[in-house]
Amino acid sequence: MADAARPLELWLPDLPRFEPDHPLRAWLARADRLDDGPRGFLGGLAGYFDCADGFAPAALTRELLAGDAGDAIWLSADPAWIQPDLNGARLLACGQMQLSVDEARTLAESLQPAFADAGMALEVGTPDRWHVRVPPGLALPAFASPDQALGENLVQHLPEGPQGRRWRALLTEAQVLLHQHPLNARRRERGLPPVNSLWLWGGGHLPTEVRSQLHACVSDDVLLGALAARAGVQVVPRTPQAIAEAGSGWLVDLQDLQASELAGSWWPTLQRLAAAPLQLSFASGERWLQRPWHRLRFWRGGRR
Repeated sequence: MADAARPLELWLPDLPRFEPDHPLRAWLARADRLDDGPRGFLGGLAGYFDCADGFAPAALTRELLAGDAGDAIWLSADPAWIQPDLNGARLLACGQMQLSVDEARTLAESLQPAFADAGMALEVGTPDRWHVRVPPGLALPAFASPDQALGENLVQHLPEGPQGRRWRALLTEAQVLLHQHPLNARRRERGLPPVNSLWLWGGGHLPTEVRSQLHACVSDDVLLGALAARAGVQVVPRTPQAIAEAGSGWLVDLQDLQASELAGSWWPTLQRLAAAPLQLSFASGERWLQRPWHRLRFWRGGRR
């Protein structure tokens, strides 16, 4: 059962992204420092949701979007943009590629024969979330999540060893097909980056049980929504009104926003939340607890 005394929690971007004059820094100066929590997006989710038999993002999101995950093994294969450079290539975007449903399906259709030849099925859940149904008994190598690989040299994050060889070959074939696709030429004409790769990650079976201490969540994230649905936790789309109405035991997911956005259009709403106990949890792991009376700690100053 969820703890009724659990404070409202804000899940925020990495702390170093907040400039010294950011208004949130004034809160930190007067709040109580807590022990660090999990780091990163997936680490944070694992801190909020307990999967009884393994954390499998692909199967979770497939079940939420299509309802057909069943007992199959699923792998996320999200559309991506890779930019070559002098040292190899870097992952610059994964998902959020401004694809329409029709465009996503058109690109996926060009890749489906290659996956079928490998005994797999490539499915489009949404324009940003694609999935591969993996044949039974096929062992999966370790795949890096997008947040681990974004901006870094791909050589560091491709699946390794004999198990990874077939996946590296399949990924190379997909990149060749996408590079040649006329839709990417039209995207370049519109000033959009090409969808020239897939990012494979998050494989596994659908967890049989997901538990959480959260009362409810405010979030637009698909994976968080999938976990919450399995745990029986309500999810409300992120709007100023939804955040203003969130209460004890709720999680408000803001970790994907820019710090400047939080200091701008979102700040009036966030300020009103300080009338109740509020936990500030950063994606980089740092955590603080702010209580309403902490505003009286004037001797601590206004920044940290």
